[in-house]
Amino acid sequence: MSDKLAEETESTESGSNGAVWFLCGAMVGAAIAMLCAPKSGKDSRQYLAEKSKETLGETGKSFVESSKEMFDRGRQLVDDAANLFERGRRLVKG
Repeated sequence: MSDKLAEETESTESGSNGAVWFLCGAMVGAAIAMLCAPKSGKDSRQYLAEKSKETLGETGKSFVESSKEMFDRGRQLVDDAANLFERGRRLVKG
């Protein structure tokens, strides 16, 4: 019984240990990134905002265009299915 408890405790500790190490690594990485940044904070934030707007704008436009194409294809499939259904109904009636 105590062996099982010891195993559970070890697995819980190793999981929390991993999270602590991950957070430490993230903080060290952020600190290094701040120290090595080629521009000031304000300039970096402005640059990131502009780039993200460009990327998201292009992605949004392509998403809208592909959605319209898929909608048109779906509409055509529904129309074709309705025509097939109508033809089958006529054949059954004679």
